[in-house]
Amino acid sequence: MKIAMIGQKGMPSRAGGIEIHVEEIGCRLAQFGHELIIYARGDYCSEILDDYKGMRIVHISSVNTKHFDTISYTAAATIHALKSGAELVHFHALGPSLFAFLPRFFGRKVICTVHGLDWKREKWGRLTKLILKLGEQIGVRFANQTISVSETLLPYFEEKYRKVPRYIPNGVYVKPKPSAEILLEKFGLEEESYILFLSRIVPEKGLHLLIEAFKGLKTDKKLVIAGGASHSDQYLKEVNRQAEDNPQILFTGFVEGELLEALFGHAYLYVLPSTVEGLPISLLEAMSYGTLCLTSDIEENKAVLGDHGYTFRSRDAEDLRDCLERLLTSKNGYDDQETINYIKGRFSWDAVAADTENVYKSVF
Repeated sequence: MKIAMIGQKGMPSRAGGIEIHVEEIGCRLAQFGHELIIYARGDYCSEILDDYKGMRIVHISSVNTKHFDTISYTAAATIHALKSGAELVHFHALGPSLFAFLPRFFGRKVICTVHGLDWKREKWGRLTKLILKLGEQIGVRFANQTISVSETLLPYFEEKYRKVPRYIPNGVYVKPKPSAEILLEKFGLEEESYILFLSRIVPEKGLHLLIEAFKGLKTDKKLVIAGGASHSDQYLKEVNRQAEDNPQILFTGFVEGELLEALFGHAYLYVLPSTVEGLPISLLEAMSYGTLCLTSDIEENKAVLGDHGYTFRSRDAEDLRDCLERLLTSKNGYDDQETINYIKGRFSWDAVAADTENVYKSVF
């Protein structure tokens, strides 16, 4: 089957849940014998590759601004996919799904994966949110099948559209912890000497709440903030200003590879104070190392945590501070191996790819 993937920023994946998702299922689908075309935005990729892990990479130019990047890329990628003879076009996220009608018009099969209700994200203005809602409506109407990475979103689609997406979550690798030496070399950090925030630095991830809560603590642990902006430079400046008078707050910038793994694996606590999610891969990664996690109590985070972590009231910096104080005093008998076993049993990329292939086969 010739399959086109549209919506990810690029390949190889450098950051972002959608990019990781597409890379992990795409390389496995290629191993299953399918022909994969992955559409990448040229400004995202640190290296320009034509082939990667058995997938063909097509680089598309886009208008690289906050409001026109996705729409210009998706339009060009969709037209290219039709010309390439793709039998199935798989759109990822609500914005790109705006173009789901086009392949259907030309008789191609269409799959749309919902990675979250993007119109809820705080970085978008009113017009962009309306466009994202339109993308949601077009995706649900014209896709042969819709997929949701979050089980908590299924009731929303059933109530609004009388259609239930197929639930296929994200996955994660369970790896041994890497050495902590790289943290000491790069940042002077010792094992479990820090609280970690590792994600895109955008308003809906709630970093400003975490900084506010942390500044009210009496602790010798540092707050390590790892990640970069995503069309959110102003917000990045704001949180930097918010933290500038506290020497215990460390911004690392974008991290990847062994350094990223070491940060996840050796943190005392991982905190995700987000207000909007689909199924956060960063949370899966932290839990895969057995790291204790504290998240906001939105349903998408609670669905991942299960009984293997803690939550605070979303958007409530005072409750976050109280939870941090309790967990910094004691981990309350937390069992890291139980968490690792839980993640290993529920979130496998092999299973995700096999389930996605079954969805493809079901629409022909």
